[in-house]
Amino acid sequence: MANSPLKVGVVGMGGIGCTHADCHKKDELSELVAVCDLRREKADEASERFGVPAFYSLEEMLAAHPELDIVDVTTSGFENGSWHYEPVMRALDAGKNVLTEKPISNDINEAREMVDFAAKKNLYLGCNLNHFFSEPADKARELIAGNKIGEQVYSLSKVGFNGSSINTQETDRNSRWQMPYSHAKAFLTHPFSVMRHFCGNVTHIQAFMDKPGARRQSSDLMLSIQSIHMRFENGCVGYLLSQRGDAHFGLGGWWSFELAGTRGTFCIENCVEKLTYWELGQEPQVTNTGVTDFGATFPIRIHAFLEDVANGVPKEHLRASGRDALATMEYIFAAIDSYESGGEIVRPHALPALHGDVGIIH
Repeated sequence: MANSPLKVGVVGMGGIGCTHADCHKKDELSELVAVCDLRREKADEASERFGVPAFYSLEEMLAAHPELDIVDVTTSGFENGSWHYEPVMRALDAGKNVLTEKPISNDINEAREMVDFAAKKNLYLGCNLNHFFSEPADKARELIAGNKIGEQVYSLSKVGFNGSSINTQETDRNSRWQMPYSHAKAFLTHPFSVMRHFCGNVTHIQAFMDKPGARRQSSDLMLSIQSIHMRFENGCVGYLLSQRGDAHFGLGGWWSFELAGTRGTFCIENCVEKLTYWELGQEPQVTNTGVTDFGATFPIRIHAFLEDVANGVPKEHLRASGRDALATMEYIFAAIDSYESGGEIVRPHALPALHGDVGIIH
């Protein structure tokens, strides 16, 4: 493990950027040394809040702090990802490890290039796939490892935003959301990352997408409803349902994930709040965490990245890696291809091979 805290600079000081900066400020493994934003007022506000220098370009920050170990990219853009590629690639080119917000990019070719470049530079590239950094997710993994689930049969994921035609989110009218696949690209990284975390790689995808009448009447371009059927490499089948404030979720709340196997079934509700385990002939085992704030996932996920970098784990063992984030985008783009083909089954693009570290392979 590194003997001193990892020096971190955060790029993009909106709400999420400040959340990341606050996590770094409070984590014993990191030292926040700089904040950066092209909008001077955002950088200056963050500088005053966190007590570190403000910079107005990444180049300026890198030149002033060559000792940086990590650049944390929390910029946004169209579909929440069009401003990730440039700062990530510049930071990697400067020899810095990078943590970036999701989606890794809204452009699949950019996402592939980012992962490839990080591998060539032998640097850590992580992504904020924070939805499985929680107590319920940890306990669910223990159930799988303890053979309490058995052979996986099916998985169900429901995730999105509660709402109705009366209050369809006004933020969706913002021009950066007015693209057909903005919800799919910006948001489905999370449920796909959770499903892959528990069930492994997806081999086949079939998707249907739509939007309700309220959006049609207001000329909203976004396809806000996704119904996605999939098959995993291990033979398990899965279903993902997402919608962006067009209806109110029932059982499980705004976020639920259920995995059933030949020996038992678990369901996580509201991401951080509750885990239920069912075994044939037994009373359900319910764990209520007492946690209701989804924001609790951020410090856990960011600490995991810091821990992996500090410990020098092999790149292929990095938790929530750039490659993992790329997988979710391959699935999203496969879903888009399926929808555009009238619901045809699509096989996602293959992920880059894992070659292993010569230091640990004998």
